[in-house]
Amino acid sequence: MRKIEFWYSIGSTYTYLSTQRLLNVEQQNKVEFEWFPFSVRARMIEMENVPFMAEKKRHKIDYMWRDVQRRAGFYGFEAKVPAPYPLKEFDLANKVAILGKKEGWINEYTILTYKKWFMDHQEPGLEPNLSSTLNEIGLDAVKTIKLAQTDEIEKIYLKNTEMAKNKGIFGSPSFVVDNEVFWGDDRCEDAIKWLS
Repeated sequence: MRKIEFWYSIGSTYTYLSTQRLLNVEQQNKVEFEWFPFSVRARMIEMENVPFMAEKKRHKIDYMWRDVQRRAGFYGFEAKVPAPYPLKEFDLANKVAILGKKEGWINEYTILTYKKWFMDHQEPGLEPNLSSTLNEIGLDAVKTIKLAQTDEIEKIYLKNTEMAKNKGIFGSPSFVVDNEVFWGDDRCEDAIKWLS
């Protein structure tokens, strides 16, 4: 089965929508997604792009939260917005996902950490989200967090971010099929069409 690359950063609000539905999308379309965490924040800094932060962008921020909420409803799940944003421990949340990819639990971790963020307003990368998520998927939280902070994981995180840049990825979530980039949760189905 051919794979679609799913490039994302925990911290991206719209990525919530993808994380909560991709497993169903896989089953319905007989496709497989390979999950790649990277630092969209680093990419945005390179592009001098500061999303949704300034008070001057209040209407855009309000639109973003309402849009995420609407789209979640279309997909059949909830989004209690606004959620805490931006994340204080953005990098740690993503480094744990990097470790999860290496050890085989990336999907469970990412899905649950996002659910706790958008439903319980617990920030990814911070307590209680971090430890409770890891414990709920059967991991030793203290050991896992320590492993996520090693130089090895840092190098993979930086490498993924550089790979994202080289592929032309500038936002999260992004889907890649044969060097074609599809940016945004709403482009997931376009990536599937391109694959077939």
